[in-house]
Amino acid sequence: MKALLSREPGGPDTLELAEIDDPVPGPGQLLVRVKACAINYPDVLIIEDKYQFKPPRPFAPGGEIAGIVEQTGDGATGWTVGDRLIAMLGHGGLAEKVLVAAASALPLPPERGFEEGSALILTYATTIHALLDRGRLKEGETLLVLGAAGGVGLAAVELGKAFGARVVAAVSSEEKAEAAREAGADHVLIYPRGPFDKDGARALAAAFKEACGPDGADLVYDPVGGDYTEAAVRALGWEGRLLVIGFPAGIPRLPLNLVLLKSCDVRGVFWGAFAARDPQANAAHVKTLFRLWAEGVIAPKVSRTWPLERGAEAIAHMAARQAVGKLVVTM
Repeated sequence: MKALLSREPGGPDTLELAEIDDPVPGPGQLLVRVKACAINYPDVLIIEDKYQFKPPRPFAPGGEIAGIVEQTGDGATGWTVGDRLIAMLGHGGLAEKVLVAAASALPLPPERGFEEGSALILTYATTIHALLDRGRLKEGETLLVLGAAGGVGLAAVELGKAFGARVVAAVSSEEKAEAAREAGADHVLIYPRGPFDKDGARALAAAFKEACGPDGADLVYDPVGGDYTEAAVRALGWEGRLLVIGFPAGIPRLPLNLVLLKSCDVRGVFWGAFAARDPQANAAHVKTLFRLWAEGVIAPKVSRTWPLERGAEAIAHMAARQAVGKLVVTM
């Protein structure tokens, strides 16, 4: 089978399309023919050895897939050959076949395509955990979403509206603004690209404050980092909460006097660790997501696809922060 392999640390240009042996399912495992693999920012980091987990090389990036069961291992109950499924892998998805733990796979609804199915879990499960468990979002609160046209950003807009928030979406282009509006944002602002000097940082904070209103934001969803974080904290209201999701613009340095003066909270969001520590709570969230998906309240937006042999281009597109919605590699 073919796989897009990382043999040494580096950018997308270091990935190599190679022929490797088909994996063999062990006890409790499924051999799955991959039909679609969604690309996420961790794929940019993991091939550079900058992610929390560093798998032994060679490995294929790609953390979430949709595909078809080809073979079942001993004890892999509940699945038969030909079943369609969604699975989270961590890595390994940019390959024609993968091994999936039967107990963790999810059925792909018959009315849904593989591309959309591969784009659901990571962004929406991260976001529902962030908004409800870490953010304690309440109906009627103001939610400021940074990077609101990316995968997790659009998920935050849709779920924020589903849970009754007033959603302010912050994006970097008119194209992205339109995507945020289509997802249901109540207000959209377009910010310039950083980094910012002092005047630029003040202007950004003022724009966030104006968009959020006189009482400020109750909750900020921040998958961007960099200079945007401090400006967003300045737009928080009294006892507001900042959700730390990721840092494609760089790891910010936050003046803690702002936290004191606003009596606000800075809350980290690590969905993978949450799912491992509390699988029952995560399963309940996933059940909610499938219900909202079926009702049309949420819908993964797949904006571009690439074939496996050009999968490195998809990761490069993600690294350049050009993505609107989700990017998917198809097999």
